[in-house]
Amino acid sequence: MRSYSPDLTPPWKRSAAVPEVPAEPGLVVEEPSTGFCGAVVGCEAGTVTLEDRFGKHRAFPLAPRGFLLEGRAVTLVRPSSGAPAAPSRTASGSLAVPGARARVARAGRIYVEGRHDAELVERVWGEDLRVEGVVVEYLEGVDDLPAVVEEFGPGPDARLGVLVDHLVPGSKESRIAASVDDPHVLVVGHPYVDVWEAVKPSSLGIPAWPAVPRGQDWKTGVCRALGWPGNTGAWRHILSRVHSYRDLEPALLGRVEELIDFVTEPGSQVC
Repeated sequence: MRSYSPDLTPPWKRSAAVPEVPAEPGLVVEEPSTGFCGAVVGCEAGTVTLEDRFGKHRAFPLAPRGFLLEGRAVTLVRPSSGAPAAPSRTASGSLAVPGARARVARAGRIYVEGRHDAELVERVWGEDLRVEGVVVEYLEGVDDLPAVVEEFGPGPDARLGVLVDHLVPGSKESRIAASVDDPHVLVVGHPYVDVWEAVKPSSLGIPAWPAVPRGQDWKTGVCRALGWPGNTGAWRHILSRVHSYRDLEPALLGRVEELIDFVTEPGSQVC
């Protein structure tokens, strides 16, 4: 006696099976009907909550074939309570590469203005930069930029990316940046007076960054208004509260990603 499947759908109309993937914290997926892309921050019965890189949360049903993982359809399922939650993303939100060794340094470099800027970039993008072989150095001040570019000698296989504080129209920084005319150099900047301000107030437990009167040193005014210790102690506190890209403002995130892409474009060689 021949047995028949109760499913009378023609084979060519049946949907191909897709893998089931546990909705572990940090897993980055896309909900195709809305285009919303974010990391899993919560999973309850029937729903999963995603957070995008700007900190926005949205909840979606755990529907079959309901998400895209690296461009492929998957079905998210609740993770088992005993399963270890292995991080799948770096602090910058990039896909982690388990066991990856640091690449030999590229000839290209990224320069940032000040030690605090360099430390913040290392905190969030350090793992990515080591995998890509990109070295970050710091400028003592934007006034040194033309001399640094001349000494570096950028070229097609040795690109130079520069991150500048307070790069807004009409500023001294914008005039100096505009004086650098080289296709192998990219100068970008954020609008903040100091990179401290690129850290979200919510990550520091304050309602907002204090308004400091013109003519007063910004860091001194901030420390006084918030009752923080001197600059060094305040920066140690700020840096300790930065754990990932979620703690930084989009105006800084986009500029650093732009520099990394520029320095690592195909054709940039390693030493």
